[in-house]
Amino acid sequence: MFKDQSLKLKLVLFAAFLFCSNIFISLPLRSASALAAWVLTSNGSLKLRTSSGAKLDAFYQSSTTDKGERVWIDFPGELSRPRTIKGNGSVKEIRLGKPSKGKTRLVIEFLPSVELEPSRLQLIGISSNTWELKLIGLESNSFRSIEEGNILRNSIKRNYEKIKPQDLDVSSLPNVPYGKYKVVIDPGHGGSDPGAVGINGLRETDIVLEVSKSVSEFLTNKGVKTILTRNYERTLDLQPRVSKANNSKADAFVSIHANATRGKRKDVNGLETYYYSGYKGYSLAKNIQKQILIVSPQSPDRGVRRSRFYVIRKTSMPAALVEIGFVTGMYDADLLRQKGYRDKMSFAIARGILNYLKVSN
Repeated sequence: MFKDQSLKLKLVLFAAFLFCSNIFISLPLRSASALAAWVLTSNGSLKLRTSSGAKLDAFYQSSTTDKGERVWIDFPGELSRPRTIKGNGSVKEIRLGKPSKGKTRLVIEFLPSVELEPSRLQLIGISSNTWELKLIGLESNSFRSIEEGNILRNSIKRNYEKIKPQDLDVSSLPNVPYGKYKVVIDPGHGGSDPGAVGINGLRETDIVLEVSKSVSEFLTNKGVKTILTRNYERTLDLQPRVSKANNSKADAFVSIHANATRGKRKDVNGLETYYYSGYKGYSLAKNIQKQILIVSPQSPDRGVRRSRFYVIRKTSMPAALVEIGFVTGMYDADLLRQKGYRDKMSFAIARGILNYLKVSN
């Protein structure tokens, strides 16, 4: 966790690990350092690659008369070569050392002019061997990136190809009255608009059409009438999607998308679901978000968010828009390519919709 080492300040920092605590396994005393690579990017983000399952501790200390503010991370395993790396710009220096036997410490010290926002610092576990700390308050591009090792090398891959039959057992989905409900499923983009294009040409439209069809099939098997705004690869503007939904007088509308970052940043990954207004819209989004996180527990939870996306703002029924991962993200793109992951994601979205129908109608 984050700890404030200054006795004058209140303990306000914390760690937000996005996967189960039982994967944290300390390395044997005096074993090789769990720290494999790191980079402090010019936009103020510290990224780490460690051995899988390493348990980290992060600390912050306010400035003193002779030192600027400092952030440091302690890793299990002993560093073989302590060293100091000269910084540039607003970064004074970076030190790697052995605070005690069997430990490694990475310290970043800033110039006295730097003022971080300690209450907003979080060390986030992106996967079982990658971490990120955004240094809130550090001015972007106030220094050049500093790094050691390849942060992307040997990243942990999650394999969803092997699915047990019970994983997608329709009978395990929540039951709702047969024939009572109608749901519109909207595969985002299509045709001349492929949506986001990510790593190795991974296209949003291909992913979401397949997932949407699977969601529709799962719901149909539970007695829910479904309407797809498109069921093949074709161009479809936003208004026709909304009109089709509104004319159907459906009980819910769910638009399915895959995310992307403008700069195609491979470090940005995660799941998020949007709604526009109303408790029912929020409930629909919340139920979907909860279920997709269950089938991908190591994915960063980007939360349930309010947004003005056209298709959820203009539809007359409770509506949600779900982003099932970043085609530009290193971890998400690897998952989205896997049929097993797409199948589980479809199953989870269907479960979320059914849970919503049970409690909201």
